[in-house]
Amino acid sequence: MNITLMHYSASPVVGGVESVIEHHARSMVENGHEVQIVAARGAQFDTRINFLQVPLIDSRHADVLAVKKELDSGIVSQKFHDLTRTIEAQLHPLLVGTDVIIAHNVCSLNKNLPLTAALFNLSKQNNFPRLILWHHDLAWTTPRYQKELHEGYPWDLLKTAWPNAAQVTISDMRQDELAELMKIEKLEIQVIPNGVDIGRFLKLEEQTLGYIRKFNLLQAKPLLLLPVRITPRKNIEFALQVLAELQKEFPFAQIVVTGPLGPHNPANLQYFESLQRLRESLGLRNTAHFLAEWTDEFIPDAVISDFYKLADALLFPSLEEGFGIPILEAGLAGIPVFCSNIPPLQKLGHTFATYFSPEENPRDAAQLILDHFKNDKNLGLRSMVRDQFTWERIYTTKIAPLFMK
Repeated sequence: MNITLMHYSASPVVGGVESVIEHHARSMVENGHEVQIVAARGAQFDTRINFLQVPLIDSRHADVLAVKKELDSGIVSQKFHDLTRTIEAQLHPLLVGTDVIIAHNVCSLNKNLPLTAALFNLSKQNNFPRLILWHHDLAWTTPRYQKELHEGYPWDLLKTAWPNAAQVTISDMRQDELAELMKIEKLEIQVIPNGVDIGRFLKLEEQTLGYIRKFNLLQAKPLLLLPVRITPRKNIEFALQVLAELQKEFPFAQIVVTGPLGPHNPANLQYFESLQRLRESLGLRNTAHFLAEWTDEFIPDAVISDFYKLADALLFPSLEEGFGIPILEAGLAGIPVFCSNIPPLQKLGHTFATYFSPEENPRDAAQLILDHFKNDKNLGLRSMVRDQFTWERIYTTKIAPLFMK
C-alpha cells in the first residue's frame, strides 16, 4: 500500500507531532508499505521513506502568514482563495498513486487554512485516496486560538466531519472534544495514542532487542534478572521454583538467566539439563529463559547492562559467593535486590536488599517478592508502558487495522 503522511514539518525538525510521524513512517515501511512524507520543512531521515517538500504548506511561510493575519481578523480575501488554489495544484500531482493520506493536525488547527481548504477541495474529487485526519490538537476547543476563529468558511472546516474521511485522535479527552465539536458519535472516532521507542529510549543493543522479541519480554510483569553462569552454586533451580510460586499471583512473571555454562566443570552440562527438566515440570517453558540455549558466544557487557534496564528486580539466590557484583550493578540500575542471606551478599547489600535463606522453601522468597510488588505503582506503570505503549504494539493493534477498512 502507498501511504502519504502530511504535516507542516517533519523530522529532523524537533516537535511532538514530527516525532510521531517519524515513528509511524518507520513502522509502516517495516511492515511492507511504501511511504512518503509531504511537508514544508524537514528532510529525508530514512532512505526507505521519500520526503517531498512543498514550501507553501508551512505554517510559517510568508504568504501563509499574510493570509493568516487577514483570517485572524475575520477577512477572507482573494489572497486566501488564490493561495488555496496554488497549494491544491502543487499537492495534486504528489498524491497520484497514493492509497491512503494521513494528515496530521492540518485539518484541526488554523495554522494554514489555505492548506486545509486545498485538501478539502481535493478530497471531493472522484477516486481521491482514502483520507485519515489525525488530530493531535483542536483549535476550536483550545482557548488561546479563540480570538483567531470565526464562524463560517474556512474556519468551519476545522469542526466539520468531512465526508468519507476517517477521524483519529490521540486520547480519550480529544475524542470527547472532537465528538462534541463535530456532532458525531464517539464510535466514529478512533483513539490511537502516542508511544515510546523502548530501544531508542533505553539505548538498547540490537542483540538485546532480538531477545526481547524472541522471549516476548515486554509482556513480563515482573521481569526478574539472574545474571550468573550456569553452575550449581548459583542455585538456579531455586530461582525457577520462586518463579513458579510467583506466577500464582503474577501469571506474567518471567526470568532471564544471562550466563553461559560454567567453563571448568563438565558436570555443569548435567546441571543445565536438570534445570531444563525442572523448567518443563514447573510449566515455565515460555517464561524462564536461558540465553545459553540460544548462543554459545560471549554476551557483551552492553547487553547485560540492557537487561538491568529492562528488569524489574534482581533475583540472586546463590549458595556461595566470594563477592557479588550483580548487587552493585542492580544498585546502579535502580532495581530492587532479592538475594540469599549469605555473608558476602549481606555485606554488600546492607539494609538496601531483601534477604531470604537459599536453603528454605522457595515459597518464602516468592512471598517477599510478592509483598514488594503487590502495591508497587512503578511496576504497574512500567508494565503498562511495555505492554501497551510501544510503537510496535500501537502499530500492530491500532494503526495497521486502519488500512484494512
